[in-house]
Amino acid sequence: MLTLLQTIREAISRWWLEFPLQTKLMAAATLVVSLVMSGLTFWAVNTIQLDARLNDTRFGSDLGLLLATNTAPLIAENNLTEVARFSSRFYRSTSSVRYLMYADVDGKVFFGIPYSEAAVQNSLSIERSIQLPENYAQNTDLPLIRQHKTPDGEVTDVFVPINHEGQNLGVLAIGINPNATVVASSNLTRDVTIAVFISIWAMVILGAVFNALTITKPIKELSVGVKNIAAGNFKQRIDLPLGGELGELIYSFNEMAQRLESYEEQNIEELTSEKAKLETLVSTIADGAILLDTNFNLLLVNPAARRMFDWLSSDIMGQNVLNLFPRELTGKLSQPLAKMAAGESLNVNTDDSPSNDLLDESEEHQPTPVELRISLSSPFRKSLRIILIQVFDQYRETVKGIAMTVQDITREVALNEAKSHFISNVSHELRTPLFNIKSFIETLTEFGEDLTETERREFLETANNETDRLTRLVNDVLDLSRLESSKIYNFDAIDIGQIIEQILRTYQLNAKDKGLELSYEVESNLPPVLGHYDLLLQVISNLVGNALKFTKSGGKVVLRAYPIKIKYNHTDLNKIRVEVSDTGIGIDAEDQDAIFDRFYRVENRVHTLEGTGLGLSIVKNIIDKHCSKIHLISEVEVGTTFWFDLDLFEEQMTTLESRNINQSNTISNVFSL
Repeated sequence: MLTLLQTIREAISRWWLEFPLQTKLMAAATLVVSLVMSGLTFWAVNTIQLDARLNDTRFGSDLGLLLATNTAPLIAENNLTEVARFSSRFYRSTSSVRYLMYADVDGKVFFGIPYSEAAVQNSLSIERSIQLPENYAQNTDLPLIRQHKTPDGEVTDVFVPINHEGQNLGVLAIGINPNATVVASSNLTRDVTIAVFISIWAMVILGAVFNALTITKPIKELSVGVKNIAAGNFKQRIDLPLGGELGELIYSFNEMAQRLESYEEQNIEELTSEKAKLETLVSTIADGAILLDTNFNLLLVNPAARRMFDWLSSDIMGQNVLNLFPRELTGKLSQPLAKMAAGESLNVNTDDSPSNDLLDESEEHQPTPVELRISLSSPFRKSLRIILIQVFDQYRETVKGIAMTVQDITREVALNEAKSHFISNVSHELRTPLFNIKSFIETLTEFGEDLTETERREFLETANNETDRLTRLVNDVLDLSRLESSKIYNFDAIDIGQIIEQILRTYQLNAKDKGLELSYEVESNLPPVLGHYDLLLQVISNLVGNALKFTKSGGKVVLRAYPIKIKYNHTDLNKIRVEVSDTGIGIDAEDQDAIFDRFYRVENRVHTLEGTGLGLSIVKNIIDKHCSKIHLISEVEVGTTFWFDLDLFEEQMTTLESRNINQSNTISNVFSL
């Protein structure tokens, strides 16, 4: 045994001698500090516990005296019911009281709390009694206090004599619970002290073996760092203040990680820049751009496509596009999308139905676009051109998705249709007068001597009228072309009443021939407007001509001109309003939006009359040049009213001068149109 102890002592001595002086001093200082702090802590805990016990004793004594004083008169009157009620309220009002017992002078308990709800209901009776302490004197007025331990902690017992008018009625026993907060604090302080003591010595032991780990730790750090670098975490660094070979190795490792991080940041920056450019390009193009995976789920949708299909307020990403498209579009796209997702390449096709023929083997896996044209019904009412193209992986072997380009060609289709109508109308309008002119001239040439003077004059007059008809057609086309060019017009003071009077003189006979009433309602002394005389004359002439053309016999056409005030930016603007009203056939609501488009003719839908479909388009362009807007209100078989507003010449000139737009003293003003 002695040999074993000696061996252990020698081993500990050798182990202690291996530590440097600094470590030994640190261990000794730690031991002293830990012992001192532990002693102080335990002394503080004992002091706190003693103070808590004294506080419990005082609290119990005062509580017992207070309760005995209040219950003594009730006990003297043998009013045990009130004693029980008062004591129960008192017991429930505090958690510091463990029990309450009232006993007579012989120690027999006549009331106690807590008590059992079940009473003995047989011939036997159970009596409880209390054994008073041996040093308890019945003739004393002071309470007796003692402590005893229980499984739930130490309890303070207080015995208070119950005296009333010099008569001893018994004793009141109160059990006081220890202060839970103080007990918990003491236990916590003790546990923390023990934990700190153990922790300190654990740190001392760890510090003792630190020297043995100065070689192992850098190796482990390097191993972890290499694994992080291999996993792609180029922010990994090793910060160990070592010299020698290990220091050089750690420095080289950190330098390598820094270079890799720099390369990664540069690549990410370039990729982010390219991605931002691509997203900006896709989001700003007017055509819709849609990217699908092979299951037709949405991966990318640009704003133009969202507007086309009314997806602006919907969260559609990741959903199957065939469930989002209109029914007509889904039916047309299901087959080509399925074939493209399966890796098949379809021939380019511009018809509504795509071709199913496969390309040659030499062109396999080449992203050949497929084009479709589809017209959608209500509620979209659009014509679309859709281009589909497969998206392959980097090896161009596997289809990763499908890109869709959607172009809204509604206006293009409408324009082509309008142009077709225009060409048809112009061809008809040109062919008829040319045929008539040629026929009458040929007749005059071949049979002129056989015709009477009246017949020759009639033939010449008809040829002249047909020539005028051709002239009007050519002039309409030229007028529209000139108005849509950048020609500059000089605007001056115009008397709108004079223009209306000229129109009335021109069309009065035409109105009488059709049995129509042509009248005007122009207020006297209208101020001059700012405009171009010939252009405004053409506007009102076109509107009156259309009114006469589409009003049945017995109808009425009225020209009006009167001053109005218009609110603009909380300012009243004075203008002259010009109206042309008729009681004609009216214009259907679905035609009112398109009636001012070029080549559009309402009569193409309901009847056939001569004309080019350019009159109202010319009117709109002229009114636009006057910085105004043409309006209409119409009801089928009731009539139509066109109106527009013109600026006053003096007021407009004053505004322009105040803005330093016109620096000259001349009356005319030049607008670049």
